Amino acid sequence: MDIAEEKQAGVHAFKLKGRLDSNTSLAFEQRLFESITNGTKNVIIDFKELDYISSAGLRVILKATKALKRENGKIMLCAMQDYVKEVFEIAGFDAFLPIVPTLDDARRAL
Repeated sequence: MDIAEEKQAGVHAFKLKGRLDSNTSLAFEQRLFESITNGTKNVIIDFKELDYISSAGLRVILKATKALKRENGKIMLCAMQDYVKEVFEIAGFDAFLPIVPTLDDARRAL
């Protein structure tokens, strides 16, 4: 999996490409939590080029959501392909995580 990062106006966006699974989730978790530890309070995760997410990937998202909530921060998810969005819906994550169509929508919402 490739992870591109973009920082702009107090928002840290992570653009994921490939598969977020048990083989790649640890690297993503480390980069995400390094950002949170360094003071990031608003995070966007862009799923536009993510082909697959497993329960290990969902766990990282949930853990980050809890960490940001403790810091009065926010997380936005955007640009999910239908399969990935379905995984979030089945897991019930769409009930408490904001999912918007585009990266620009996510930026406006923060």
